[in-house]
Amino acid sequence: MTESGVDNLSAMEPVAVRLHAPSPDSFPVPFPVIALVASAGGVEALVRVLAPLPVDLPAVVLVALHQDPNRASQLAEILRRGTRLRVDVAADQMLMEPGHVLVVPPARHLLVTSEARIGLIPTGALPPARPSADLMLSTLAVTCGTRALAVILTGMGHDGQAGVHAIAHCGGTVLAQDVASSAFSAMPAAAAMTGRVHKVLSLDAIPEAILKHVS
Repeated sequence: MTESGVDNLSAMEPVAVRLHAPSPDSFPVPFPVIALVASAGGVEALVRVLAPLPVDLPAVVLVALHQDPNRASQLAEILRRGTRLRVDVAADQMLMEPGHVLVVPPARHLLVTSEARIGLIPTGALPPARPSADLMLSTLAVTCGTRALAVILTGMGHDGQAGVHAIAHCGGTVLAQDVASSAFSAMPAAAAMTGRVHKVLSLDAIPEAILKHVS
């Protein structure tokens, strides 16, 4: 199912234009970080992306799914049942470690700090989207640089557009899910419209792309 008025992403595979080629050593986080961003239809998409990844994945995975800030979330438990990776709810000041999946809790925005730690701040009562993909990706961009991989999955709205620009500007890589495999295609389409998405892929092709990035 796709949303009306959204162009087919299969014809849109823009390549990010980089004004410079920053050195990986110029960014403080010393290992790859993969950010999976989703909204409507995202639980199934997240399970399918994480399931094929190996237990010794040499990267951290951050998961941001738009959620009701006033309801308890079972997302970490759902993902834990479908992956070999260790899955936990992110906590403030938690140290990021490869092979670990960290899920943003409801009512919090996630920041990536220069000490490779998690920062959590309250979302407040009003939008932006909660948690904000733009905020998470922007802090990831300036701390991880070329090691960062942003993956924009199914969802409504346009959260992630500014973050995609930040990731590409700092030398990172951006992937977007295609229309055919998206339950809701507005969010990945909005990412592709930035001209900063490196590849538009089917959902089942994304895990292989993640493995190529971290290798």
